[in-house]
Amino acid sequence: MAKKKQKQSAPKQNDQLSIKDQLNDSLLKQLQAKKQALSLKEEEQKETERKEAARIRKEKEKNKSFEELLNESDMNWSEFKK
Repeated sequence: MAKKKQKQSAPKQNDQLSIKDQLNDSLLKQLQAKKQALSLKEEEQKETERKEAARIRKEKEKNKSFEELLNESDMNWSEFKK
C-alpha cells in the first residue's frame, strides 16, 4: 500500500495581510496624522465645552437670590436662632 501524500499547506498571505500592509507608507502616515489631528481637535472641543459649562454654572450661582441660596444651605438655621 502506498502512503498518502501529506498536503503541505502554504500560509495564505493574502488572507493574513492587514490593511496596514496593503497601504503604502505615505498614505498610512497621512491617515495616522489625520487621526491624531482629529483626536486633538476632539479633546480641544471637550475642553471648550467643559469651560463653557463651568462659566454658565458660575453665572447661575452669581445670579441666585438670597432665598435660593438659603434653601440650598445645609446649615440648620433654627439652631442659630436659640
